[in-house]
Amino acid sequence: MNVVFSLDPLTVVQFVIAFVLPVLVGLVTTRVSGSSMKAWLLAGLSLVTSLAIELARALSSGEVYDLGLALFAALPAFVVSVASHYGLWKPTGTSAKVQSVGVTENNH
Repeated sequence: MNVVFSLDPLTVVQFVIAFVLPVLVGLVTTRVSGSSMKAWLLAGLSLVTSLAIELARALSSGEVYDLGLALFAALPAFVVSVASHYGLWKPTGTSAKVQSVGVTENNH
């Protein structure tokens, strides 16, 4: 019996991006932006990331673009993004700090 442990580099890139997507959403939204708008933006960015990663995989390997895989991969990427937001970025105050970038005291 042989055991192999391998990681697809593009999958790793996708999940690293998913981990930092909540911070990027915080940069482009404001404190007054609704949480549902932020969630939809995060879901959309997760989908775009998955589609782009699958495109990169298809182009680099010369294989057919697998839309089903790209769409399916968006779901765990979104889950990783939400988990990283509530598990790390929000409790450490990173989310609030990122959303205040470029805001002066007079604009509060």
